[in-house]
Amino acid sequence: MRAQATASRAASGLWAATALIGIAGAILTVLAWHDLKPSDAYPLLAYPPSAVVYATLGTLIVRRVGNRIGWILLGEGLAFSIQTLTSAYAVVGVITHPGALPSPKLVGALSEWIFVPILMGLPYMFLIFPTGKLPSERWRPVAGAAIAITGLALVGFIVTPRLVALPAPGGVSLTFSNPAAIRSLGHGLSTALVGNLQILSVWSVLFFAAALVALVVRYRSGGPELRQQIKWAAFAAAAVVAGQAVLVVTGAAAGSQSGMAIAVGLAIAVVALFGIPLAITIAILKHRLYDIDVIINRAVVYGLLAAAVTAIYLTVVAGIGTLVGYSGGPVLTIAAAVAIALVFQPLRHRAQRVANRLVYGERATPYQVLSEFADHIAGMLALDEVLERMVSILAAGTGATRVDVWIRVGSELRPAAAWPNGSAAPEAIPLVHDDELPALDSTTRAVAVRQGDELLGALALQKPRNEPLTMAEDKLLQDLASQAGLVLRNVRLTAELRGKIEELRASRRRLVDAQNAERRKIERNIHDGAQQQLVALAVKQRLAANLVRRDQEGAAHLLEELQTESTEALENLRDLAHGIYPPLLADGGLVEALGSQARKAAVAVSIEAEGVGRYDQEIEATAYFCCLEALQNVAKYAGASKGSITLIDGDGWLTFTVADDGAGFDLEETPMGSGLQGMEDRLDAVGGALEIRSELGAGTTVTGRIPVSTTSRSPEVTAKDRPDWDTPQWAPRDSNPEPAD
Repeated sequence: MRAQATASRAASGLWAATALIGIAGAILTVLAWHDLKPSDAYPLLAYPPSAVVYATLGTLIVRRVGNRIGWILLGEGLAFSIQTLTSAYAVVGVITHPGALPSPKLVGALSEWIFVPILMGLPYMFLIFPTGKLPSERWRPVAGAAIAITGLALVGFIVTPRLVALPAPGGVSLTFSNPAAIRSLGHGLSTALVGNLQILSVWSVLFFAAALVALVVRYRSGGPELRQQIKWAAFAAAAVVAGQAVLVVTGAAAGSQSGMAIAVGLAIAVVALFGIPLAITIAILKHRLYDIDVIINRAVVYGLLAAAVTAIYLTVVAGIGTLVGYSGGPVLTIAAAVAIALVFQPLRHRAQRVANRLVYGERATPYQVLSEFADHIAGMLALDEVLERMVSILAAGTGATRVDVWIRVGSELRPAAAWPNGSAAPEAIPLVHDDELPALDSTTRAVAVRQGDELLGALALQKPRNEPLTMAEDKLLQDLASQAGLVLRNVRLTAELRGKIEELRASRRRLVDAQNAERRKIERNIHDGAQQQLVALAVKQRLAANLVRRDQEGAAHLLEELQTESTEALENLRDLAHGIYPPLLADGGLVEALGSQARKAAVAVSIEAEGVGRYDQEIEATAYFCCLEALQNVAKYAGASKGSITLIDGDGWLTFTVADDGAGFDLEETPMGSGLQGMEDRLDAVGGALEIRSELGAGTTVTGRIPVSTTSRSPEVTAKDRPDWDTPQWAPRDSNPEPAD
């Protein structure tokens, strides 16, 4: 923390020095204006504002993240200011006012010397952009060569005998011999020291090309955010490389003072002075490079406030005082203070909106989005309203074209809210794994909403294709998802409760319909079967009574028929009663009743029981009729050679399993028939659950679980507990079940 504070103070000091030196250079440039060639005057006057831009960007980066890019930008800005001051100083001291300034030629030579680190510092900055580090260890030789060439060139420019051309680099307004030159240097040593502008330009082209390759490498291996940040810097670097290459060729072919060379040199100067800082500024503001957009936002706010307060004060104190003939004094000062106090808060809000629009466009800041969402939660809005506000403010904070809120209900994600309003709701998405967010559309950025390790839902948004999601926007999405857990949990519970209510209503409707159907079926069976038989018996009894008096032999034969038909009527009634509530189930219990049915089954069925005793009639009837339904499906549809029934009582559950070795079926492709639906409804009515497992060629297993407690276990059930056949209590769920498919 102390080191960061020291770095911030140093950066601020360098910025102040850059500004002061730039102002001094601009003043000297104005003094020497008439002695400067047009091709030198305008670029020299552009150096001070460019230096301030470089230094401002560098200061912001250093104060925010301490990145080396910031220090390089600060150094470039300071060097531009010094170059402006020293070039103008030499022109004024040699041409405009000869002898008025001390050592003008030595100071002018310093202007060319400092051009060396300016020129070589820019490709090094691109080499480590934007992280402040080399792309990999393999780039160390390139960085070392750049530093070595810079050192050699700086020494060469200082000691090589040559003409100094000002304003630097290579100006035409003033030339003189290098005052620090060592005359005894040979031509070979001068060449090795890179002591002239042409050789330095060739090396700078090579290093700029290497830096451009490094940016391309970062672009190809980086994520979407990094690519957007690099794109503009790479464009500026490519422009410099192309311009310098053309300048070297043009200078060699037509001379450095040709019109083409001068035009290309001016274009390179524009890119170097303003294009490079503009590219970095775009990366900062549009793509949240170094996350210093908040600082810029505050700077704009404070600048606008300062300008407004100053304007108000001058209007009250100077303007009104001049009109009334009273200048200054405490009365007008107090009036100005009161006016500022009254309009300060409205001014601050308006300045904030202007700053947001300048920095973020039409969208709100991420911090305003989070604050607004927290206010809506605290305002106790209805759940639907909170979700609608959530998607709308998330869209406002990110510039998304679509925002969706998903909630987890059971084993799937369901859409809960969408922006823009009226958008078509997407289909529900099944969860592959309970606690993992499933893959959404490739153009959608989704963040899971969790409480602990539990997945509650997700927030998802889509951006325009030409505007990828920035780091700040992605951080906003994640922060909002972290706050949305409570809301989505409440929405999920509400949705699950509504779903349970609908399922309960549907189950009740099915049970009522099934009971009505069973009653009608029993009525038909009694009417068409037992009733007709009993009527026939009554008629034959009257005939037998008459025959006894007239024909004893015929009466005996008729009595035998009556006995046979009475037995058939009794069996018919027993079969009807068996469908209502089996006598064997009431007398012998679940295992004995199912064993009897297993012996009558169309395929061989084995039965195993573990810990199974007697239970309430409701539990025994549910398990019995579910197993019976499953056995009927095995006989009708499975094509099995054998089956099994397993009954287990343990851990507070009565579990039954009916399995077969039949053909099986595809659970996803085959809908649940009325028979299986009836089993599920029966189990659901007693708090149980049904599970079906089946695969083609691997048979089918139907498992049901019924909760049993101490009170639901009956130690003994006798024949007197058997339900009255005349008042049926348990109707079969589906005596003619539909197939599973």
